[in-house]
Formats: sequence, structure tokens, C-alpha cells
Amino acid sequence: MSGLGNSGLVMSDLGSGDDGISGSKYNIANMEGSSSRNEFDSSAKGGSGVEQELATKMLQIQSKRFYLDVKQNRRGRFIKVAEIGADGRRSQIYLALSTAAEFRDHLSSFSDYYASLGPPNTDNLPEDGKLKSEMMIKDYRRYYLDLKENARGRFLRVSQTITRGGPRSQIALPAQGMIEFRDALTDLLEEFGANDGGFKGDLPEERHMKVDNKNFYFDIGQNNRGVYMRISEVKNNFRTSITIPEKCWIRFRDIFNDYCDKMKKSSDSITAEINLPTSSNSLK
Repeated sequence: MSGLGNSGLVMSDLGSGDDGISGSKYNIANMEGSSSRNEFDSSAKGGSGVEQELATKMLQIQSKRFYLDVKQNRRGRFIKVAEIGADGRRSQIYLALSTAAEFRDHLSSFSDYYASLGPPNTDNLPEDGKLKSEMMIKDYRRYYLDLKENARGRFLRVSQTITRGGPRSQIALPAQGMIEFRDALTDLLEEFGANDGGFKGDLPEERHMKVDNKNFYFDIGQNNRGVYMRISEVKNNFRTSITIPEKCWIRFRDIFNDYCDKMKKSSDSITAEINLPTSSNSLK
């Protein structure tokens, strides 16, 4: 497998993807942040709260740098993979730890297939350039893995899409670096495991309502004590909030419904008294 080591080939077309990686270590040429943020990114609207970086690895593969950052927020643990090209162009995808383990296994398969290929033949390229493809699904995210070939060489393109909407993000890994990338993923997974942690499922999206000059926000979050709801009241520049643990949501709802029912009965009773006919009306 020695033929899979780094080579001097520069595939300048591999730097596709959305620009922008947050964090000082990615901040080349002081470019602005990415528009391809998703539910893993705590800086996005409706994001996942305080984010903690647990570990990071950097790989230099040909003219590109790849950062593999293990992070944690209220949704659990995940790996952010950032690609930075020689020209500063950058892109990123997010992998839950369980998805990263699946991706690692696919990398082994792709590497074996790549090793079995003969020398590139530019006169006999597939019409779409694809040599081998796989797909991974995690909740409402889909990942498309395509080993491709063009006039500049062979590379693995990893595209991430979100079925409920959002931009497509992707990285392109030179084929010669797949084993090195796989080994780096393996090291991180051996240290942190393949358990995503956090709530098993999709947390509901935030809700908002406006009453007169007040705004109320309902946000579902998660910490090491479990899932909770934060209800915030915002008026002018003042915000107050309460936090309700999930274990008492039903009791909270029942008390709230009880007050609603009592207020409705009281209102109905007052309305009925107002509508009672007077004695003078009854004689007519």
C-alpha cells in the first residue's frame, strides 16, 4: 500500500465547498465565517449552546490541510472536518461520532478499491467521473461518498446534505491521503468512542410568540442533567427566563391547563350572568 502515500500532485479543483471556518486556527486571510452551518454548530441560530473542543488533529495531504476537531455541545459529541486549500479556500462537514466510525470503515473499503485500480486513463474516464460511491444516513442528514477521477487525478468527495433544507457542504480528499485520514479518525474514535451521547433523537425547534409588546421564546436544550425547556420573556432590552426540566413538563402542563379551565369557567359564568334577562324584559 506504499503507493497511497502523499504525492506531489496538486489537484487544484479539489478545493470545492462552502467558504468559511470559525476559529483562529482556520482564520487564513481573515475571511468571513461559513454559511454552511447546521445543527452541530453552536454559533448558528437555534444552534446547540456552549461548545467545547475535546481534541484536534491536523493532516497535511498534498497542498491541503485537514483539521479533525472532536467537539461537544448539548446535542452530544461530533467531529468537525475542515479542509483548507493552498489558496485559503475552505469547507467543512460535521460527523456524529457514530457516523465518523461508519465513514472510517468506508475509507478502508475505498482505499482497497483505489489500490486495485491501474494507472489513470484520461481517455477512458466515466462520464460523471465516479469510480465508486456510497451513502451514509444519520437522522435527517445524508452523506454522499464519491471516489472520482478527472484529468488532475483521483479524489474522494464527501458531500453532506440536510433533508429538511439547508446548504450542501462538501470536502474533497486526495485519494492518496485516504489511509492517513482513516488512521487519524481511528485514533480519535479509540479515544472518544463511537457513542454520540446526548439526547437520542431530534430536539424540537425553538418557538416564538408575541403578545402586545412582549416576546416569548421557547427553547429546548440539553445538558448533563437532561433535556429542559427554557421560556424567555423579552420586553424592550430586558429578558427574564425560567428553565423547566423535561421530567416535570407533564405536571407543568396539567397545572397550566387547570388554570386555563378555571379561567374559562369563570369567564363563561360572568358572560352568562350578563346575558340573563332582567325582570322588566321578562314582562314584555
